[in-house]
Amino acid sequence: MAGMGIDGLASGLDTTALISQLMQVEAMPQTLLKASQTKTTSIVAALQSLNTKVASLAEAATKATKPASWDAYTAASSSVATTAKASATAQPGSVSFTVDQVASTQITVTGEVKDDGSLVTSVPPALTIKKHDGTLVSVKPTTGSLSDIAKAINDSPTAGVKASVVRVSGGAEPTYRLQLTGTETGTTGSFEVYAGSYATAADLPAGGRLDATQVRASQDAKITLWKGVPNLEKSFAQASNTFSGLMTGVDVTVTKVTAEGEDPTTITVARDDAAVKKLASSIVGTLGVVFSDIASRTATTTTTGTDGRTVVTGGLLSGDSAVRSLQQRLQTAASYPVDGSSPSEVGIVIGRDGTFTFDEAKFTAALAADPAKTQKIVSGIAKNVAEVATQASDKVDGSLTKKITNSEGTVKTLGDQISDWDRRLEIRRTSLQRTYSALEVAMSSMQSKSSWLASQLSSLPSYS
Repeated sequence: MAGMGIDGLASGLDTTALISQLMQVEAMPQTLLKASQTKTTSIVAALQSLNTKVASLAEAATKATKPASWDAYTAASSSVATTAKASATAQPGSVSFTVDQVASTQITVTGEVKDDGSLVTSVPPALTIKKHDGTLVSVKPTTGSLSDIAKAINDSPTAGVKASVVRVSGGAEPTYRLQLTGTETGTTGSFEVYAGSYATAADLPAGGRLDATQVRASQDAKITLWKGVPNLEKSFAQASNTFSGLMTGVDVTVTKVTAEGEDPTTITVARDDAAVKKLASSIVGTLGVVFSDIASRTATTTTTGTDGRTVVTGGLLSGDSAVRSLQQRLQTAASYPVDGSSPSEVGIVIGRDGTFTFDEAKFTAALAADPAKTQKIVSGIAKNVAEVATQASDKVDGSLTKKITNSEGTVKTLGDQISDWDRRLEIRRTSLQRTYSALEVAMSSMQSKSSWLASQLSSLPSYS
């Protein structure tokens, strides 16, 4: 804490301002440290931003080196009522079929009752649901009201049925029906409902089914492959509307029956050229992002000084040899021929300024003419780029990563030195305040003595 000062008590000097000026001179080394810390902090932020972009480049390039990335296929359906999804194991080809029926769940609606316990009269109220496989599930609602029955059914994890209460009339005494809907499609999702609680199928009474009407039966989905083709036509039924693996690596989902006279649905699997093209374009795109970032941080600016002279200022990273080296290595990696083939053959073109562009038309033509060669060239370029980018951005051993770590250490060291200077300057300020305070006190004392001496002299008798 700064000491108290006596500001010009005797001397008439503005000692506070004088001390502040002296402290500015004393603090010049700390000011230089602060400027250095600010600049280094900015460099760290710039390197971190660049490192993130280089890591993205490494990821994009590494993806393009993997054969699985090139095994990209898309499945298309000739019918809007049928969808197809291709996985990584899909192979090119096609298949045709008709949809004979779609899978559905069973819907059963009870008789019309008041919500007063008249649907289930057993005491205590209970229902037994018999599933397709003969399994019995006992449901015991709190009361016989439809809302409690529905809640008990819906809360049962094994019932395989969901219930909802539907109001079917108004007036002072409205009536209701309970709609029961199976949770699984296919014939295996069928069910029967009995009033009362029963332990085994043998215990179920012959006429004990709940008063209800089946609105819709549960049924399997069914398609016919190669319909009308002798010796090939084959019907295929299953519980789900999604036919998994109908073709290798392809799942097909049907939603509508093929109408009479309507053409069969055809599923076609072909190479996903858009996904393959993205492998190459992503490399070029992320290269562009990296080079643009480097250019913006190494560009020089020209201004005019107060003396009229031209002042050229370098970018934040313009003097960084590691950044320049990274840029040169990436340019070389992306432009180096692969087995004698130039990257430009597949649309990866380097300009005179060292930047890259992607010629989509040229890539598409190369892919159509020779897919294997195109993959080989792009994968080779990607391998070279991935190696350089990974060496720079690796989370542990990357050259940029290490440089960032070292610079962060420098920022901390500078911060410690600045803190040391804070303490040193505070001591110096206190010392100056004490010195000038003592000076003012001494001068005040001298002035007092001088005044006393003058008064004494003036009191002496005058002799003429």
